[in-house]
Amino acid sequence: MKKLLAIAIAWSCCSVSFGQSNDKKINDTTFLQPIEVTALRAADKDPFAKTTIQKNEIEKQNLGQDLPFLLSNTPSAVVTSDAGNGIGYTGIRIRGTDASRVNVTINGIPYNDAENQGTFFVNLPDFSSSVNSIQVQRGAGTSSNGAGAFGATINMETNTLHEKFYANLNNSFGSYNSMKNTFQFGSGLINKHFTIDGRMSQIKSDGYVDRASSDLKSFYISTAYTDQDNSIRLNIFSGKEKTYQAWNGIDEQTLQTNRTYNSSGQQQPGTPYANETDNYKQTHYQLFFNRKLNNYWQSNIALFATTGKGYYEEYRANQTLINYGLSPYFNGTNVITESDLIRQLWLDNIFYGTTYSFKYNKNNNQVTMGGAYTIYEGNHFGKVLWTKVPVGLPADYTWYNLTARKNDFSFYTKWTRDWSNRLKSYFDVQVRSVQYNINGFRNNPDIRMEKSFGFVNPKLGLTYNYKSWQFFGSYAIASKEPNRDDFEAGINNTPSPETLFDWELGMEKKHKKYNIGVNLFYMKYKNQLVLTGKINDVGAYTRSNIRDSYRAGIELQGKYVFNDRLSVSGNITLSENKVLHFEEFIDDYDNGGQVSKQYQKTDISFSPKVTANGLINIVPFKDAEISLMNKFVSRQFLDNTSQVSRSINEYFIQDIRMTYELKKKFFKSTQFMLQLNNIFNKLYVSNGYTFSYIYGGPITENYYYPMAPFNFMAGINISL
Repeated sequence: MKKLLAIAIAWSCCSVSFGQSNDKKINDTTFLQPIEVTALRAADKDPFAKTTIQKNEIEKQNLGQDLPFLLSNTPSAVVTSDAGNGIGYTGIRIRGTDASRVNVTINGIPYNDAENQGTFFVNLPDFSSSVNSIQVQRGAGTSSNGAGAFGATINMETNTLHEKFYANLNNSFGSYNSMKNTFQFGSGLINKHFTIDGRMSQIKSDGYVDRASSDLKSFYISTAYTDQDNSIRLNIFSGKEKTYQAWNGIDEQTLQTNRTYNSSGQQQPGTPYANETDNYKQTHYQLFFNRKLNNYWQSNIALFATTGKGYYEEYRANQTLINYGLSPYFNGTNVITESDLIRQLWLDNIFYGTTYSFKYNKNNNQVTMGGAYTIYEGNHFGKVLWTKVPVGLPADYTWYNLTARKNDFSFYTKWTRDWSNRLKSYFDVQVRSVQYNINGFRNNPDIRMEKSFGFVNPKLGLTYNYKSWQFFGSYAIASKEPNRDDFEAGINNTPSPETLFDWELGMEKKHKKYNIGVNLFYMKYKNQLVLTGKINDVGAYTRSNIRDSYRAGIELQGKYVFNDRLSVSGNITLSENKVLHFEEFIDDYDNGGQVSKQYQKTDISFSPKVTANGLINIVPFKDAEISLMNKFVSRQFLDNTSQVSRSINEYFIQDIRMTYELKKKFFKSTQFMLQLNNIFNKLYVSNGYTFSYIYGGPITENYYYPMAPFNFMAGINISL
């Protein structure tokens, strides 16, 4: 970090002379826009499929559910929740791709976990209250910092400067003892240069599923200095979560009779183990230096560090003592080799580095150069707290302690040019280098892995505008390295990187009364990594490369404003998602080993053919609004075999949101909110998994994550 700080100081000092011009300074603004965000986002006329959600739209939905549920109505999105009500562990898939293939940044800084490349929004409770805008790019999108984008990019921005003082109290409550309490404030501009913003939040819920409780706390603090040519900002935000584990899902039979059943903690005899919980604290430090060098150049550098530490605790029955480095217990002439025990699996990590960008804008050309250098250092270790058999457990006993490191360097150049008032070209190329150093896995501690990957990711496109019409087309290549768990295959079975070839073709028309959009996409994958059931040389189930697969579809969007009282909007995605050749491996306990089965042109798992969202917005009287929301998701397969017996049924749900704002009565503003979810009490699931084996014949077991039936959240937001 000392080296990074030195770089930042040198940057801010020397940038006074870099590109210096005698041109008259632009002085129509008192602060710089956050170029750390605009460097990564797609502009209105860039040739990519995108949706940008502003703060006022976020506030309408923000009653305590995790951020994926605030994005549920964007095109091609499917959201999931372990607890069933959107609080706690949640997930999002866009165009059928899971979170490990969705690039996420906060103010341009990577948020994806460096090792498994997923995103855990539970570690940032109520972060939505501090977000000013979110852009979702579907497909490969523009070059970004961090993990490769194979389905979408989610870009969140908090660095907007608020010129006026504000203070808000946001409180909500609802089903399953759910509640959210938030206080946030902003100083506005002090002496035309300084500003400070802050937030404190707490969210609690029992969850729909048994014992799927959440106790979430967070804070956000940001302070900045700005003038006409400079901006310095420091962000510190943190989240602490304690959730009872609900990630096992429910078997298919139990789902029919007791859909809130939770198997976590049930290995303890009698009542479930009370502390079968996940505990984690994550803190982010972000320091930004922005400088306007002249009329044409802007520069930015950011330093960041993200620290995380936590564990999940489990009661485990009949565990083999030697697997934990514990000696058998001798009870007279009896040798006891197994015992119930309580264990904790820990992760203590730090992710730090720098992001940077230069932006040049003159005449009809705009050039952005930037990138990132990041380092991840992780320590994985496990503790045994208690054993039922008195084996003489040492104090603070640790049975494994493994480290990992990942370095990631990337550089991109983006060039757009307006060839006329109608035609604009886009060119973008990113170079990325990744180095892994893994020192063992919990079940295979002797595996040592050093691996390097290099990628070149070009993107190009054209946009043509004619009156209120806009047409665009683009082609992009994206690359992605394997996750940490993929390397447990061993040195001789290391999987290959994945590659995406993405074609996009779109059309938009905007009118004061209506707008429509059509986007065609074809996403061809090479060496996509999927679970096949195959056991590798070290006895682990890891993902394998499949040579050819693709996604092809059409996304339709539209909105029509009848008058000031009524408008309708919606989107629908129709897609085909196929694996051209798939080989399934099944454990054969009758004869030993595994058997395999071949499939041709099957559906990619968790990739519905149809997703659709509809919204009817009614303004019955001034400052009141009623929104009728509908969502449909067609059948999703749990694996790549296209067997209906291993699938999630289609579902169609309806929600109602009502708001009323009372202005300047008791406070500056008082807003009342009521959201009724799943109003027709549909019993549906949105996520699951499956596995098969042979034991006296073929057996398949499906597990599902049920979503809550009718439930509600109500809120009062007070602006002081």
